[in-house]
This record gives sequence, structure tokens and C-alpha cells, in this order.
Amino acid sequence: MARVAGHFGEWLQGRLGPDGPVVLVTLPCPRLSVSVVEGGPVNIPHSNAALQRFFDDLEISAPDLQGFGLALDMQLGSGCGASTASLLALAKWAGAVASADRLARACVAAEGASDPLMFDTPENLLWASRKGEIVDRLPSLPDYEIIGGFWGAPTQTDPGSDAFPDIEDLVAAWKQAKSLEEHAVLASQSASRLDAATRNPPPISDICRRLGAVGHIRAHTGNARGFVFHPGSVPDNWNETLIDAGFSDPLRFARAKA
Repeated sequence: MARVAGHFGEWLQGRLGPDGPVVLVTLPCPRLSVSVVEGGPVNIPHSNAALQRFFDDLEISAPDLQGFGLALDMQLGSGCGASTASLLALAKWAGAVASADRLARACVAAEGASDPLMFDTPENLLWASRKGEIVDRLPSLPDYEIIGGFWGAPTQTDPGSDAFPDIEDLVAAWKQAKSLEEHAVLASQSASRLDAATRNPPPISDICRRLGAVGHIRAHTGNARGFVFHPGSVPDNWNETLIDAGFSDPLRFARAKA
């Protein structure tokens, strides 16, 4: 079975300077994935033309999906990488032999933007999602644990949109950050800058206070929302707290070890 893990929003996302490219630092999520499975609906979130372009760029034949389908652990538009993970799962299942850089270029050509899920340690990259390029390599984060869920309706990525806040200052501070608290504060600032233009945002500050989170994250396109904790410090009532606050499909995961 070909399986590709997704992500759960981003630690950071925005413009690298007022006229710069859209960049992000992804948050890998081992709990969410896309798999090619036998039986079931095909369920591919791409047009035939996009798929053909993708496989042409990889110089392989598009696989025959007769009798097979894609199983998605996340909704399209949730901000968890379903679109990119679907392409990568199909490429893996088809036996594609390609570098991560080449896979990234093929994904961007097919869908206009891409998450860096084809790399071994995607959260260590400052990623230009509309270009499919590594802007910078970042230090590893301290260990962490995330809880979260989904707030409001899914929102699919518009690859032509660059309507994001400037986060050049946050990126500079991220490179110098050492502790989980420092990273979590910067992630919270990135999320809050986008929340400033969001109608009816969730009660983030109240949940952080009630559960003792050191910070929060969000899908900057999508409805995934999460809270950052030191490993082992998530309180027992986290699930009911999120449900009571209006979140759907709560989940919990720790840092994915390389």
C-alpha cells in the first residue's frame, strides 16, 4: 500500500516581505494520510489533465486505477495536505523514481502550489509553496505535542492568491529560536495575523488558558486549528474541551520522528 502522511496546518505562513513570495513552515502530522487502497471509490482530487501533466513531468505512465482508489484521512480544504499527498501517493504506487525536488516541481505544475511533503523533514524547510522551492533550511524544533480539530468550513487553496500577512520578521526570529515556547509564540503570532481578517475566529486565547498550551497554530488556508504543548503535558480533558468549544474531529499527535 502506498501511503503518504499529510500535515496539520503550518507553524508559519505568509509573505516573505511585503512583495516577497508566499512561504511556510509546515507542521507534519503522522495521524493524517492519503493511501492507495484496493477497492472503493477512486476519490482523486485532481482533474485528468492535472494528473496527466503530473505523470508526464515525472516521465512515467499514469497508473491504471481500475479496482483501486484513494483513502483520505482528511477533508479536502482542511489545510492538511490532501491534494499534495494524493499526488505523491499515486506517484509512489506507480513506482516513480524521482528526487524530492522533481516531485515538488511536478506537484506545482499540476496544482499550482504544493506542500513540502515529499521531503524527509519538511518542517525544517522554509518553503515557497507557489514555486515548489526551498528558500532556506531551518534548525530542528524541540519535541512537541499537538492537539487540535477543525473549525468552520473547509477552504481550498487558491494558488493564485498571495493575500497573506508579511511574516519576514517572524521568519528571522524563527531561525534564532531555541525553546518550544519561543517557536510556539511565533507560530501564534503568524496565526493571529491571519485571524485579524477572519470572521468569528474560535476562542483561541480561552482554550490556551484553560488547557495550558504554550501556543497555537492554524492552517493558513483551511480549517485546521491546533494547540502546542510540551510532550506529556496535554491535560486529560483536552478532547471534551475542544468539542465543547465547537471543534470537530479532535486529534492528538506528537512530533513525527525522522
